[in-house]
Amino acid sequence: MRTKSIVIATMAAFSLFAGMAAFTLKGSAAENNEKEVERYRQMLDDPFANPGFLNVERGEQLWHLKRGTKNVSLESCDLGEGPGILKGAYAHLPRYFADAGKVMDLEQRLLWCMDKVQGLDIKPIMAKAFAKPGQTSDMEDLVAFIANKSNGVKISLPLSNPKEKEAYAIGEALFFRRSSLMDFSCATCHGQEGKRIRLQNLPDLATPNPTAIATMVSHPAYRASESELRTMQNRLDGCYKQMRLPAPNYASDANTDLILYMTKQAEGGAIHTPGMKR
Repeated sequence: MRTKSIVIATMAAFSLFAGMAAFTLKGSAAENNEKEVERYRQMLDDPFANPGFLNVERGEQLWHLKRGTKNVSLESCDLGEGPGILKGAYAHLPRYFADAGKVMDLEQRLLWCMDKVQGLDIKPIMAKAFAKPGQTSDMEDLVAFIANKSNGVKISLPLSNPKEKEAYAIGEALFFRRSSLMDFSCATCHGQEGKRIRLQNLPDLATPNPTAIATMVSHPAYRASESELRTMQNRLDGCYKQMRLPAPNYASDANTDLILYMTKQAEGGAIHTPGMKR
């Protein structure tokens, strides 16, 4: 009887050891995978290798293109630094705009300028906000161009306006709000350090930290798995769908508030776009 107990205990210990070994191997494989992904990103981190720079070039052409009923370009659009000034604009968005009476991110502001400055029908633009095979996106191209002009500028969102403070509070509430079939929130995946899905590290976007900075300063980013450049609005759309939630309307106030909250966690990080993602 005692011998049987010893055998059972030995087998249990061996199973536990085997399980721990498997866990270690998985952990090691995950680390190696992440290192290879990072090496891949570094290889593409220059204008001659990152396909996202094609979006930057198309965006520059769109910025100078005269369109709409007023037949003017976007060069007189004020993105917060003054009409036509691009340097630093992306690093200080979302922010409050007095002429619109609301807090806007870059994509919201561009749509506002297309409508008010150019007299352009923005419905077709919004309908094609996200690129897909055979279809480019004016919005993603413009964001890539404008964001790239702020490379090296540190993110700074003072939240000095009451509307900005309100938007931040709403964004925080949305970030932690659990709902839908999965009972997920943004914080479920991005609320603490060390989480991963499959072999992909998940950044902590709930507090100021290096992973939040790395994420927010690198968007818009070229996603190799989709062969397209993606803005943060697009990334939110994908996250909501993964949570089995209907995504907010494109360029909605809800998206802007959430982006404001997450961007604030990356305060002090220097913009570096277009980034490279899996």
